[in-house]
Amino acid sequence: MAASSNFSSISLSGEKPYSLSGNHSKAPVRFSPKTLQKPSFVHRPSSFQPSSHARKPALVLSSKNPISGVVCASNADPDSGFALSDHDEKPREECGVVGIYGDPEASRLCYLALHALQHRGQEGAGIVTVNNNVLQSITGVGLVSDVFNQSKLEQLPGDSAIGHVRYSTAGSSMLKNVQPFVAGYRFGSVGVAHNGNLVNYRSLRAKLEDSGSIFNTSSDTEVVLHLIAISKARPFFLRIVDACEQLQGAYSMVFLTEDKLVAVRDPYGFRPLVMGRRSNGAVVFASETCALDLIEATYEREVYPGEVLVVDKDGVQSLCLMPHPEPKKCIFEHIYFSMPNSVVFGKSVYESRRAFGEILATEAPVDCDVVIAVPDSGVVAALGFAAKAGVAFQQGLIRSHYVGRTFIEPSQKIRDFGVKLKLSPVRAVLEGKRVVVVDDSIVRGTTSSKIVRLIKESGAKEVHMRIASPPIIASCYYGVDTPSPEELISNRMSVEEIREFIGCDSLAFLPINSMKKLYDQEAPNYCYACFSGNYPVLPTELKVKRVGDFVDDGLNGSIESIDGGWVQASRNQVAQKVASSS
Repeated sequence: MAASSNFSSISLSGEKPYSLSGNHSKAPVRFSPKTLQKPSFVHRPSSFQPSSHARKPALVLSSKNPISGVVCASNADPDSGFALSDHDEKPREECGVVGIYGDPEASRLCYLALHALQHRGQEGAGIVTVNNNVLQSITGVGLVSDVFNQSKLEQLPGDSAIGHVRYSTAGSSMLKNVQPFVAGYRFGSVGVAHNGNLVNYRSLRAKLEDSGSIFNTSSDTEVVLHLIAISKARPFFLRIVDACEQLQGAYSMVFLTEDKLVAVRDPYGFRPLVMGRRSNGAVVFASETCALDLIEATYEREVYPGEVLVVDKDGVQSLCLMPHPEPKKCIFEHIYFSMPNSVVFGKSVYESRRAFGEILATEAPVDCDVVIAVPDSGVVAALGFAAKAGVAFQQGLIRSHYVGRTFIEPSQKIRDFGVKLKLSPVRAVLEGKRVVVVDDSIVRGTTSSKIVRLIKESGAKEVHMRIASPPIIASCYYGVDTPSPEELISNRMSVEEIREFIGCDSLAFLPINSMKKLYDQEAPNYCYACFSGNYPVLPTELKVKRVGDFVDDGLNGSIESIDGGWVQASRNQVAQKVASSS
């Protein structure tokens, strides 16, 4: 079939170039994870009086989630005194991407859009532009404002650009892994910026290395460039299609060539990618609509799951990448990752979070005097809880926005040092009060326990935790940096055990069925793997990051050298895998 026959012009009305209802994939793989105890709301009996606010040591239990066979207790001590260790208490979105075509100030607009996406990655940033058919790149470690200044932006002329912000673990050679990547091959040059994670990266890389490919980074994104380079498809955008058909997992990517900007989203649509347009006709792609707002681009629509959009001098054309299964959009974009002012997957993030808070107030009510949030991610849900409960919302915790990644602690140890640097309790709000504290999630529980202690030390009579997400019991393989399952407190403890560990008077999570009911007919189109262990795309390599380990951040050499940053599968899983392949 001729390439042109695969294209259809984009409708200004935003109609989809194909139906998302057909060609459903087979049922998701089930790993039979831990069944959460009911109810998810636990209140301490009034007769129970602890001897002190000190927490019990973390329970080291055998994990019931079989995706990993080891128990990692490296963070068992909640009072470990290294500075700002609590930074890693939340799951971290790993990337944000931007693409701009047809604006004479493309690099400056890309810089501003990346600034709007800074919450998606703070450890590296880069921009690639094309000028006189030459791709020019500047990347660096740090915040967008640290990497770029006026003189550097002047080195990036051209009317097309792509950009990337990155979150990762630390690494001495991390700069090598800061995107966008640029590669030259026999038909020209191409730049790529990627948000997501490929679950078959290791096998693809091993196959390419066996064929003679040489890798300069340990990023899974480099695999995509190699697949494009060896593809025999014509023209260029079909090379991208050919490469993407070999990928498994999550990817929202933008590509830049001498004359084209290409945006692509994986068939499941795990990670967001939106399209907008500026008043001068320039086309803009970004991970979130908040980036469009800053550069005055009008939101048009999402890039649909399984779609390739090609932008060039002839306009915008759409191609269906491959048969598209039922979408599985990341629910955590609405819980935590995205900015409240963004529209993600066609829905307001602010409205979702406020509704989560209202559900908690309805399904897990408690007598209280004040509702506060763990800033900043818990604020909108707390507003919803307070409005529904008819209780005043106040700022009981003030967050410092001027704390860096590390800080020098005095020789005489300060308890809960990292939390105290970032969060300051307001005694006038808390003293003598029954306080509801709303947070977006609990990962390991160490930060939550310190926050509860901080509030009680400020005179609170009672502290009731309300979590605006279901318990997280499984790791994410689709572009989110989460701990191994054995580090996830909800995978090791019941709700009551978690309540006792963090020291609060009652604890309730957002019931997953209530969350799904909120999204009504759209509910099946979201990925809940971190709450259930049911993975839409099987992580066949049975590997998951350990937080703080050296993965994807500058390791060079063979695949084997990367193993230090992975948690090995259990022997039973390996045996099952070998048996199934024999």
